[in-house]
Amino acid sequence: MPRPEAVIFDIGNVLIEWQPERFYDSIMPRTEREAMFAGADLARMNALIDGGADFRETVYAWAERHPRWREAIRHWHDSWIRMATPAIPGAVALLRQLRRNGVPVFALTNFGVGSFDYAQTQYDFLTEFDRTYVSGRMRVLKPDPRIYEMVEEDCGIAPDRLLFTDDRSDNITAAATRGWQVHHFDGPEGWAARLVAEGLLTTGDIAS
Repeated sequence: MPRPEAVIFDIGNVLIEWQPERFYDSIMPRTEREAMFAGADLARMNALIDGGADFRETVYAWAERHPRWREAIRHWHDSWIRMATPAIPGAVALLRQLRRNGVPVFALTNFGVGSFDYAQTQYDFLTEFDRTYVSGRMRVLKPDPRIYEMVEEDCGIAPDRLLFTDDRSDNITAAATRGWQVHHFDGPEGWAARLVAEGLLTTGDIAS
């Protein structure tokens, strides 16, 4: 494979831990949390936000549809940063070292418009990408092939010269189908090794 010309990071569970279940388990019994996630289909609510729906309006409307969990669901907006924490320092360090080495670094993330804008005020590294592709702005979600096509059209880099990391296998598979080079993220160490293998970082970069 050719040497990558740009590196693309997912954000949730790559650069920032995204664990809403963990947050809810800290404020309510786990059995009740499991009932809420299933009964109120919070994954569907979040997908709407990631697809471009208004963050607060969507969460609060969803809460009204499920009065048993009204106050808990509102936390998805009001306490959102407690679900999207902490940063993953090793991955952030790799992002910054790539940029110091002159490697273009992009983000491709399923993220709401309002929540991403807020996250940028809490995590400065989210403002450091050369190009940022946010599903809520693009109105299409990974792993829809169209979102990868839109990235290609915008950046002008051939698919086989893009190296993409994501923690979800379905997102990785969709990118690989388009010819992207991919890495299934399972921690900073493996990702660092891949970047060294591609000649984008050195072992000295990793150690520094």
